[in-house]
Amino acid sequence: MKFVSEVFHPNVYPDGRVCISILHTPGDDPLGYETAAERWSPVQSIEKILLSVVSMLAEPNDESGANIDACKMWRDDRSQFNAVAQKLVRKSLGL
Repeated sequence: MKFVSEVFHPNVYPDGRVCISILHTPGDDPLGYETAAERWSPVQSIEKILLSVVSMLAEPNDESGANIDACKMWRDDRSQFNAVAQKLVRKSLGL
């Protein structure tokens, strides 16, 4: 899954790809961070995937970041993080 608009978020890569367990390649995690049950399988429903994305957006996992700059800012300067995120939302809306 990939955002087409620019998103500044700890769990979204700079190119827009979403980093959540449910979308990772099936099987065991070579780094041992996730269990196979947390990763992609054909029984995952669209509802479950969308719920995972909404949860990730609302509560970032800054311990497993896809965007290190966003992770650092999320932890260290939340007001600046919010300002950057809001600026990108306005930009994507053409405001």
